[in-house]
Amino acid sequence: MSWQLRRLPVCASTELELDRWLAQRQGLGLPLAKLAVQAGRQRFGHGQQGRPWQSPAGGLWLSAAFPWAGALPSSAALGLAVAVGLAQQLEQLGVPVQLKWPNDLLVHNRKLAGLLPRLRLRGGSIRWAQVGLGLNGCNRVPAAAISLAQALGARRCHPQARPQRLLIRLLAACDWASAHANEPELVRSAAEARLWRPVAGWPHGGDSWQVVGLDGSGRLRLALGNRQVALQRHF
Repeated sequence: MSWQLRRLPVCASTELELDRWLAQRQGLGLPLAKLAVQAGRQRFGHGQQGRPWQSPAGGLWLSAAFPWAGALPSSAALGLAVAVGLAQQLEQLGVPVQLKWPNDLLVHNRKLAGLLPRLRLRGGSIRWAQVGLGLNGCNRVPAAAISLAQALGARRCHPQARPQRLLIRLLAACDWASAHANEPELVRSAAEARLWRPVAGWPHGGDSWQVVGLDGSGRLRLALGNRQVALQRHF
């Protein structure tokens, strides 16, 4: 199944555009397909918990929907699966990617990309996977972030950091995630191998906890002395 792609020079949000496209297809009775909306720039993009998602020209701003063969509760964690797939793509360029649980990709402790994953459900069944992604390519970034161009050592832009090159890698990452929906342990171990473990500890409940790893459902395991907790994953 090949991808169907809509490219927009600018939009309010690729998530809203994708939702409209999905609703139109459902109204026409069309079967599930692999769909992606890419924008050169978003005016009102948002990330986790509705936080503003800065998306200037030069980065990759995309929302995708695709089949997901996993079944609740044994499905692989969608956000981790896409993050692992994208990390593998970027590692081919020699970029050392770490996964900041639950849905960010870091390079040298600076944010390179963020994911907004969602499993669309009907009753207890998964209808499809949906993910929004922002990936810094050749765009300007704040001090706490990094662009792929910078990670590749370019002062301005790098051919591999251009949005159209990144689009191919992201769609391949979604394909990898979809292909491994029924392999949660493979996804978990691949994510844990790349897991960001801050030296200063993970802030939780007013304390700094040590990152232990990921459990079988993709939750983040933390330890503080003899105490352990597992933070609930995001799909």
